Amino acid sequence: MRIACLLSSLSYLTASSRHYVDRLFDPDPQKVLQGVIDMKNAVIGNNKQKANLIVLGAVPRLLYLLQQESSSTELKTECAVVLGSLAMGTENNVKSLLDCHIIPALLQGLLSPDLKFIEACLRCLRTIFTSPVTPEELLYTDATVIPHLMALLSRSRYTQEYICQIFSHCCKGPDHQTILFNHGAVQNIAHLLTSLSYKVRMQALKCFSVLAFENPQVSMTLVNVLVDGELLPQIFVKMLQRDKPIEMQLTSAKCLTYMCRAGAIRTDDNCIVLKTLPCLVRMCSKERLLEERVEGAETLAYLIEPDVELQRIASITDHLIAMLADYFKYPSSVSAITDIKRLDHDLKHAHELRQAAFKLYASLGANDEDIRKKIIETENMMDRIVTGLSESSVKVRLAAVRCLHSLSRSVQQLRTSFQDHAVWKPLMKVLQNAPDEILVVASSMLCNLLLEFSPSKEPILESGAVELLCGLTQSENPALRVNGIWALMNMAFQAEQKIKADILRSLSTEQLFRLLSDSDLNVLMKTLGLLRNLLSTRPHIDKIMSTHGKQIMQAVTLILEGEHNIEVKEQTLCILANIADGTTAKELIMTNDDILQKIKYYMGHSHVKLQLAAMFCISNLIWNEEEGSQERQDKLRDMGIVDILHKLSQSPDSNLCDKAKTALQQYLA
Repeated sequence: MRIACLLSSLSYLTASSRHYVDRLFDPDPQKVLQGVIDMKNAVIGNNKQKANLIVLGAVPRLLYLLQQESSSTELKTECAVVLGSLAMGTENNVKSLLDCHIIPALLQGLLSPDLKFIEACLRCLRTIFTSPVTPEELLYTDATVIPHLMALLSRSRYTQEYICQIFSHCCKGPDHQTILFNHGAVQNIAHLLTSLSYKVRMQALKCFSVLAFENPQVSMTLVNVLVDGELLPQIFVKMLQRDKPIEMQLTSAKCLTYMCRAGAIRTDDNCIVLKTLPCLVRMCSKERLLEERVEGAETLAYLIEPDVELQRIASITDHLIAMLADYFKYPSSVSAITDIKRLDHDLKHAHELRQAAFKLYASLGANDEDIRKKIIETENMMDRIVTGLSESSVKVRLAAVRCLHSLSRSVQQLRTSFQDHAVWKPLMKVLQNAPDEILVVASSMLCNLLLEFSPSKEPILESGAVELLCGLTQSENPALRVNGIWALMNMAFQAEQKIKADILRSLSTEQLFRLLSDSDLNVLMKTLGLLRNLLSTRPHIDKIMSTHGKQIMQAVTLILEGEHNIEVKEQTLCILANIADGTTAKELIMTNDDILQKIKYYMGHSHVKLQLAAMFCISNLIWNEEEGSQERQDKLRDMGIVDILHKLSQSPDSNLCDKAKTALQQYLA
């Protein structure tokens, strides 16, 4: 019985929808117009009716009528209104409209002289472009569209509101910023900030925030723009005063934040220190709505990220560090939210608060030891971060890892809190299976946990870190290769022979030499650092060189002959100096005339760093107290090394001069 009822109501709905569509094909234009008006009234707030009309083919017919020259302006306008209403339904509705090529049809409609029709087309375009399923690129395919939209800005407050909204939603990245900037967006939109319409002012403000984001060119221009005799930053400051709507305060703070980060406003400028920063801290208070607290914390995190002074000011403003702890207690059992819809929304988005708090804690603790201590001492903070590492949301996990990474820069915390909470365990879990963006930060943090003074170093080694890190060195992502090799370098520092042997075995000499010819300079430098740490303490040097000596000497030769910078060559010569310090390993240098000639060449190099590194090699080879030193001294004298030492003993560089004199004494002893 219930099924029969449902089917009859569905067939009635479909029949009534069919009736609306059929009327669009009536030969009488007046009846068509009335049919479109009736359709408009039928779809308002009725998603089922919208879906039915789309399925029954209303969209192609409406677009046809909208584009027909014979259609009256009133009919075209009503068609645009109905299409806009259909677009306000579900994302599937928008997809159907896009499939019918609605955007080119509406853009064409903007060429009409009739303002009401233009406004209806813009309203519909605004609804479509603000949908997440619409590709922003569709706004930029035809090069004539942006200049035409700029020209339409002066037509009415509605054209201003809709066009600014379209721009702020479709400006994603530097290419879009450049197109809008080159077509006069700054000049055309600036005067709208003084519009009598709040909606226009707000959309203009949003435009400037997306235009200025990470864009020095736009930001430098904005600083000097005058509107009614007032500079733009001063207008933004007025808009973030407490008596302005929260949305306006937040967006103005974003504009000033982005201009500051792009280098157009100094970090110690009063408009940042006394206005923008306190405004963003206010947004973090629990009186604000969830999305305001999220946006406030994330914008503040971005503002203070590179500047230690702003971090210090923020940390003591309105008890911010304690205030952020409330982000983890939301919504509380005594929540003041009486609106059930609001509560439901906030429960679904509570993870965004945790993500924002982690981001802001990461920025606050980026440099200052006292701030890090305060963060860690905030109630249950380490437990919260550890919990964050295993959350289902990738964004929360990433923010938690970033926060932990920021705090791991503290030697004291590595020795205490990080050990007390066995942070390395969840971190190793994160590293097993995570997207690259999380892996990059987590592996970077692992580098800190593997420093020689970190108590976590031992348990991390025991939990299979060597294989994991060697795996990272094979990643296509250069940042992961760097972190993998960097962590291995830290692991090898002053390590026992067994760990070094494990690293060499897991890494394989083939991979080690691949890394030594890596196109990424950071990878090369860290690999040389690893090799230098592996080749330290005599028994280790001799052992490694006895098994891998030939390949290591080949690699050293290639690097010294290659087109590398001073730092790379210095590090390579230091590796040679370590080999020269071995008992048996030094023979690999003494029997290699090519290498000896290279050391001689770098002793006479124009760069002191390279001369010093070459001097270390020589000193280790000629040291008197070691077996075979006489033969080595004689061979090097025959090569002209003593003459070079005499020259260097007259060097204006005191360090080099002392080293040369010390070496000469070995010959005299």
